[in-house]
Amino acid sequence: MLARKSIIPEEYVLARIAAENLRKPRIRDRPRKARFIAKNGACNLAHKNIREQGRFLQDIFTTLVDLKWRHTLVIFTMSFLCSWLLFAMMWWLVAFAHGDMDPSTENMTNSTKWTPCVTCVRSFTSAFLFSIEVQVTIGFGGRMMTEECPLAITVLILQNIVGLIINAVMLGCIFMKTAQAHRRAETLIFSRQAVIAVRNGKLCFMFRVGDLRKSMIISASVRIQVVRKTTTPEGEVIPIHQVDIPVDNPIESNNIFLVAPLIICHVIDKRSPLYDISAADLALQDLELIVILEGVVETTGITTQARTSYVAEEILWGHRFVPIVTEEEGVYAVDYSKFGNTVKVAAPRCSARELDEKPSILIQTLQKSELSHQNSLRKRNSMRRNNSIRRSNSMRRTNSSLIVPKVQFITPEGSQSASET
Repeated sequence: MLARKSIIPEEYVLARIAAENLRKPRIRDRPRKARFIAKNGACNLAHKNIREQGRFLQDIFTTLVDLKWRHTLVIFTMSFLCSWLLFAMMWWLVAFAHGDMDPSTENMTNSTKWTPCVTCVRSFTSAFLFSIEVQVTIGFGGRMMTEECPLAITVLILQNIVGLIINAVMLGCIFMKTAQAHRRAETLIFSRQAVIAVRNGKLCFMFRVGDLRKSMIISASVRIQVVRKTTTPEGEVIPIHQVDIPVDNPIESNNIFLVAPLIICHVIDKRSPLYDISAADLALQDLELIVILEGVVETTGITTQARTSYVAEEILWGHRFVPIVTEEEGVYAVDYSKFGNTVKVAAPRCSARELDEKPSILIQTLQKSELSHQNSLRKRNSMRRNNSIRRSNSMRRTNSSLIVPKVQFITPEGSQSASET
């Protein structure tokens, strides 16, 4: 079947499509900047071209703690194996120098004229087993040292000292890796998004922080830094320029009592880097706000630090966090399912500078929000009223349809009798 030709000429259609494409500007996505701090708190930084690698060996304990678990376990195993093999070779040399390896002395063990340095050490395998018994103090009883060789006593003392050092270093390293401070930070959570809303007549940058454990963080403090690329008046480009911004905390020591999730607030004033940023400019800003929570773990006494960051796409303008702490039967309950939930509220779209210069903007915004809220309530009430009227009318119709009409019966004599059913 042949396709029908279009009524509009093809040349006109192509010209119109080309004109529409010229009118609509092509919006290209802005290249996404790499985060300096990931959402889980990891630093997005790679160290390259480090020439002085020997500096890491000067602090060998910290280097071992910073290694990955598979590397630590390999070093832990190899350190013991190498020490056992080294001292097994030394015990074998002592026995060989004393003549314990000579087959002719095997039958002279029970005589009083000749005594071996270590009994039952006839090969390198037996020397290796004796080395393990000495270092880990197993002592099966088949092999033991005698007072015949002073050199053997020296080797025994040396192996015990080296074994204690290896045990102290490796076990301490594994303990520190297990009890690292950032493990405690896994239960310190931040909201996925931050908000900007009006609080106490001021524009504020807010986010929520909480602790999932019942054990508290002592002397917890929160710091906020803005990281952005800046250029000095002299032309120097600073790729990671850090600026501290104050946190609104009524306590002078800046410590928070993190017994329940808290909303941390930063008032956008003249000291804030967000002072000249409006809602329209926020999406175009190339900045990152880093949040750092520090405190002492109550159970271990180790200082811990939790970090996160918020880029411009993760900041909601004109939103507020919903309350999640309620009182139930004399106990304060926290609903963590609503930890990051926000609700839209009235907030001026201008910057904090414009709001300070024209305070009437805030009043007008609140009045508009109040009028819209009243209109929505009126519409909701009218819709409810209409629904109730419709339901009443429908019920009347159903009741009228259920009424049974009168039926007349005619008798053969011609008389009529009416009966109602």
